[in-house]
Amino acid sequence: MPSHSIAVIGGGPAGLMAAETLAAAGACVDLYDAMPSVGRKFLLAGRGGLNLTHGEPLPAFLSRYREQAPWVGSWLADFGPQALRDWAHGLGVDTFVGTSGRVFPAGMKAAPLLRAWLQRLRAQGVRVHARHRWTGWDESGQLRFSTPAGETHVQADAVILALGGGSWSRLGSDGAWAPLLAGKGVDIMPLQPANCGFHADWSAHFQEHHAGEPLKSIAARVLDTAAPDAAAPDTHAPWQRGEIMLTRDGLEGGLVYALSAGLRQALDRTGEAVLALDLLPDREAAWVAGQVLYPRGAKSWSSHLRSRLNLHGAKAGLLRECLGKEDYADPARLAAAIKQLPVRLNGMRPMDEAISTAGGVRSQAMDERLMLRALPGVFCAGEMLDWDAPTGGYLLTACFAAGRAAARGALAWLH
Repeated sequence: MPSHSIAVIGGGPAGLMAAETLAAAGACVDLYDAMPSVGRKFLLAGRGGLNLTHGEPLPAFLSRYREQAPWVGSWLADFGPQALRDWAHGLGVDTFVGTSGRVFPAGMKAAPLLRAWLQRLRAQGVRVHARHRWTGWDESGQLRFSTPAGETHVQADAVILALGGGSWSRLGSDGAWAPLLAGKGVDIMPLQPANCGFHADWSAHFQEHHAGEPLKSIAARVLDTAAPDAAAPDTHAPWQRGEIMLTRDGLEGGLVYALSAGLRQALDRTGEAVLALDLLPDREAAWVAGQVLYPRGAKSWSSHLRSRLNLHGAKAGLLRECLGKEDYADPARLAAAIKQLPVRLNGMRPMDEAISTAGGVRSQAMDERLMLRALPGVFCAGEMLDWDAPTGGYLLTACFAAGRAAARGALAWLH
């Protein structure tokens, strides 16, 4: 094919993967990013250990994308978790599977991987333009960029937008692209926080004594309060194990993030979400009930629960916080609550505090090549598309795969 000029806008994993795929096919690639350097959110994600992907079987992996699993799965069919690991190895970065199934680079850090990647891109001829903030199109259809030297206009044969979601605006993902595309007739689902904390109305006493404490070795699931049989435990989603951090105004942590999509949808429907917690997931309900019913004599309930169930600290405090006095004093209700404690949540933390966002360009607004139906020659990739996933490597894997899919779509269209 003749050498086409393609603009990639956005220097995160999706944009960088798109640039690499295009350059490897012989295209002339210019990559633009609003920040002083590329990959800033990628580097932040690796600060505590870069979780590249997950080692679980592919069917379980795909299920993490919920209703968008078929769409995301079409990208992962070409560049899935193992392909991502092989790609990292090709850059000289070995990976390993941790005890939780999560996959990390040897050394755990993002910086060595990003440095090797940028060296490859430079060797391929990719030109990186930092401090170039995309502001739309001019009257002739050229791309407009705001730069320290003033506005500049760029003509390209095709464009790949990989501008991220709306979280961590200080790192470049500010969602400013949404009105620009909506103004061109692109169907966009409003951005919302994902993988974030949730609000609860704690009492002042609970805040003072338990804010900042973890709930360890618990299980959780989202209760569907809209269902007629919502009180029946076996009608709900499976329990998920993990940890939760109590905050002054609610909950956060890995287990909350894993269930954030269901919690967000419940809030959208009714204005309230109910998270059920199993405070003793390793114990059967009948055993718990037997221990609660064991004669306590002159002991207080808190002393009784500590001695019989080893239930104390944050778990005991949350149990008392979420149960009314009558329920707490009733052994049968108390035992049931230990195995399924309803925690009522009434809001989400701000989007700029979220790890990622949901919403974005709807799948219906694009063809199978990830090209916008309203804007021929313009492709989108990464977190700006309308899908979301929990933390654990699922977000990054799909961003890499979407960048590659959009690049391959652009090459096919240019042919």
